[in-house]
Amino acid sequence: MDLRLPNGRVALPLVATALLTGLITPTAAGITPAADLAGKTPRDAEITGVAARDAEIARMVGDVDAKNVERIITKLASFGTRHTLSSQDDPQRGIGAARDWIYEEFAAIAARSGGRMTVEKQSFVQPVSPRIPQPTVITNVVATLRGDQPESAGRHYVVSGHYDSRCTDVANATCDAPGADDDASGVAVSLEAARVMATRHFDATVVFMAVAAEEQGLYGSAHYAELAKQSNVDIQGMFTNDIVGSADGENGKAPNAVRVFSEGVPTTETPAQAATRQSVGGENDGVSRQLARFVRDAAETYTRPMDAMLVYRRDRYLRGGDHISFLQRGYPAIRFTEVHEDYAHQHQDVRVENGVQFGDLPKFVDYDYTARVARVNVASLAALARAPEPPKGAGIRTTQLTNNTDLRWDASTVPDIAGYEVVWRDSIEPLWTHSRFVGNVTAYTVAGKSKDNFQFGVRAVDTAGHRSPVSYPLPAN
Repeated sequence: MDLRLPNGRVALPLVATALLTGLITPTAAGITPAADLAGKTPRDAEITGVAARDAEIARMVGDVDAKNVERIITKLASFGTRHTLSSQDDPQRGIGAARDWIYEEFAAIAARSGGRMTVEKQSFVQPVSPRIPQPTVITNVVATLRGDQPESAGRHYVVSGHYDSRCTDVANATCDAPGADDDASGVAVSLEAARVMATRHFDATVVFMAVAAEEQGLYGSAHYAELAKQSNVDIQGMFTNDIVGSADGENGKAPNAVRVFSEGVPTTETPAQAATRQSVGGENDGVSRQLARFVRDAAETYTRPMDAMLVYRRDRYLRGGDHISFLQRGYPAIRFTEVHEDYAHQHQDVRVENGVQFGDLPKFVDYDYTARVARVNVASLAALARAPEPPKGAGIRTTQLTNNTDLRWDASTVPDIAGYEVVWRDSIEPLWTHSRFVGNVTAYTVAGKSKDNFQFGVRAVDTAGHRSPVSYPLPAN
């Protein structure tokens, strides 16, 4: 959407810490039970590479099909335009035809889930507003795969692409706007992730969406996020995939990387929270930044050589996407976008000018690349939904001067918790560099390491070896 808005070392994901120290060994299932760490003396591990994987997540990643991604993108482009103000009842052309086709795709996927996935058309009337000249029905298509663990099913992870499109004039609802890259590619990621994950089981709930009216003002995603906020839905991570269809752009090629944008300072930060952040130097440790680091770790584990290239800002200059709707309501959210964009193929009338083809056409989409982006999404979503949630109540004791670091956190309520890992890095490092498994405790002193010299965090580990994102500790008594 066109909005006018006012590498360090590689991090080791999941089970690397104990493997590097020789405390545990991968099982035949492909993942190391964290319970094997029980009773071991805590030892430091430098995070320098990848280690064992959850074999079932690896199979999910391998099941992503570039041919199916191609089918989805070419079908969505065939509707001619998917402009939010285009026809809603023409069966061949316009946003209504695209909406119904997406719903049928999700419904067919849900039929294979054993009743665990439900699909709905979430419709509302958007009043007259900028880029919406008359009251307009806007519909999100939402597929929800319910988690199996009662203690975790209320925790939600959302992946989305927007299915509306546009040409040069954002108010032109009749021009050809195939929107192959922006954003049929993102919808294809959401649909393909749903197809791959629907028959698998997860502790937490995963939501797959195609939203509308992104180009008109993020209205579809804002509606979903606002309803979730009003209903106290616990969304612990949101991914928007927007322009993920090409490895080839104006500045070159990047076939094995996708940018992951994340904000450091939360959009909803209060003055009191800002004062705390300023005092401890937490500009680089908001919840969305921790989510992005988790995605990088998942990509390192499951999708190499495809890289999740972290970009430490909320979005690109002069642009914005559906993740902002979630950030504005206090939810962690990040954006996936190809590395090198080609603006001749975004928000352009389809035409040839001075021998140059303009327009967002399917022929400019690399379906294998989009499939690689989908694999990063699947790996990250599956790892999140199988892991415990990040520890709540993480704090760092600051009531007395000491050269040790005293940490504490609340105990997890899930039945398969094995313990916790303390992680740290130099304050100038972009990624966590060291970790220590400290057992199933709710407090730990890192002796000989001053909180003044390092940034610390804590993450939960379950008995299957899945690691949560990191919780950043705040000053505490």
